[in-house]
Amino acid sequence: MNLKQLSEHLQLSQTTVSRALNGYPEVKEETRRRVQKAAAELNYAPNPRAKGLATGRAMAIGHVIPISIKHEMVNPVFGDFIAGAGETYSKAGFDLVMSVVSDLDEEKVYREIARKRSVDGMIVHGPKMDDPRIPLLQELGLPFVVHGRASLATTPYAWVDVNNQRAFDAATSHLVELGHSRIALLNGPESMDFAFRRRNGYIAALGRDGIEPDPRMMFSGEMTEQFGYETAQALIHGDVSPTGYVVSSMIVAIGVRRALQAHGLQMGRDVSLVTYDDDLSYLRNGAKDPIFTATRSSVREAGVLSGQMLLDMIASPLSPAPNLLLETDLVIGSSSGPAPTS
Repeated sequence: MNLKQLSEHLQLSQTTVSRALNGYPEVKEETRRRVQKAAAELNYAPNPRAKGLATGRAMAIGHVIPISIKHEMVNPVFGDFIAGAGETYSKAGFDLVMSVVSDLDEEKVYREIARKRSVDGMIVHGPKMDDPRIPLLQELGLPFVVHGRASLATTPYAWVDVNNQRAFDAATSHLVELGHSRIALLNGPESMDFAFRRRNGYIAALGRDGIEPDPRMMFSGEMTEQFGYETAQALIHGDVSPTGYVVSSMIVAIGVRRALQAHGLQMGRDVSLVTYDDDLSYLRNGAKDPIFTATRSSVREAGVLSGQMLLDMIASPLSPAPNLLLETDLVIGSSSGPAPTS
């Protein structure tokens, strides 16, 4: 059924039916309910292309993924964010458009998107400390929300982020309170803003207890299971032999656990571990009792909030750029315990 047929069925003009379905305030409440009831009964759904022509919008949100980080598309963290954001777009009648591009062509692609107006707004993933995409999108006049922050940005912009510094401060403090002083940091790539903040949280927690950070126990890299496994293997065979680990994701934590098990070491007894990002739809941290002690924040919810923030900006383009800082919860699992006495 199309809009014309629905209008004829209701004996109302197409304009009235369209306005009733799209929430225009001048439509009487009785008429709005009648139209909505008929649309539900007759399985009518607005045509996105027609709606776009009527509003002058593309009815789509863009995500540009550089080839250098396209592996993120198979990361459950990225998948959860996209699921949350995509669900939000769909409810509002918007499509999700994802482009994987060469790093060298990224600016060109953004300019082409803005020229064609093929999307109404963008989500920016994985911001660096001084991210060139922020001034570029501001220059192009394309609404955008950054998932994360860029510490060196000089102009206001919209973002949704987790308090990464506080999360890693809490994780490290938890181990310090259990008597650990040799605590390794397995961080993400520290050119990325989130990893920079996490390192600061780790260092701050050690400093409060007079523990000097040891560069031999501070690592950064792509957040994979192999990174966790190989780094833990090197530490086990090395001179410093940490009794505690603070790691950047569940994927890395699984790699650390594999290395510990290979050496007959038990998490929570011989070595303690606190991870980040354990609230994942397809990689749960245990059924009832958490396997890992973790700083928990739902990345799917971050996707929902980022998507809604961007849709609100598209609807109200003159509003100031909003910001949203989310906090984590420290969840105690079986992977942390008192520091061993020997």
